[in-house]
Amino acid sequence: MAVVTGAGRGIGQAIARHLGERGATVVAVDLDSPDETLALLEKSGGVAVGLTADVSDPGQTAGVGAEVARRFGRVDILVNNAGIFPFRDIDELDYDMWRRVIAVNLDSQFLMVKAVLPVMKEGGWGRIVNLTSNSIVTTSPGLSHYMASKMGNIGFTRGLANDLAPFGITVNAVGPTLTITPGVLQVHPKEVLAAVAEAQAIKRNGQPDDLVGTVAFLTSDDASFLTGQTIMADGGLAR
Repeated sequence: MAVVTGAGRGIGQAIARHLGERGATVVAVDLDSPDETLALLEKSGGVAVGLTADVSDPGQTAGVGAEVARRFGRVDILVNNAGIFPFRDIDELDYDMWRRVIAVNLDSQFLMVKAVLPVMKEGGWGRIVNLTSNSIVTTSPGLSHYMASKMGNIGFTRGLANDLAPFGITVNAVGPTLTITPGVLQVHPKEVLAAVAEAQAIKRNGQPDDLVGTVAFLTSDDASFLTGQTIMADGGLAR
């Protein structure tokens, strides 16, 4: 049984769909309606439930955890994918925007872990995957708030792995490159996408499906001895 945040489109949708195809019951959580994801899962024969929630809100994440526990009584996999990336030069970055990015990209991961951890511990087995970003090792102006949140994802992953290992729960992070999603296409011109692809060892832009294999491995029994790690699934840009 898997919970995926930011599952309404893009990377989260691809991860949710793939986990469903592997046989997991998927709870797709998104700020907007995850109906499109549910339709894709049902078309492929998967079992899915959609929940609309702001995962930066403690009350709403607690509600997600309670609903999942009520319906299923277990959580095996949590993929913390929800995130935002508004560009702001430091001169234009105000505290409200700083706090919003930190809340959605970092606080949400803590809140979702707290929401599902009791029932995950009861099962004695769990896989938590936190999405970070390869932007932390690139030159990306206007993203100081975003990079701070994504470095926080890595620190949270490493610390949480230590806390949860005694309970049979592993915690790892995955860092995508600039990936072709509806949100990315809204803010990045074609020349930026082309420049990123050229800088990678694999010279094409990343697609959401490029992440699912790494997540699938980290959420499997095959990764039982791997925890506290960050894998940059980014076409060889971070090296």
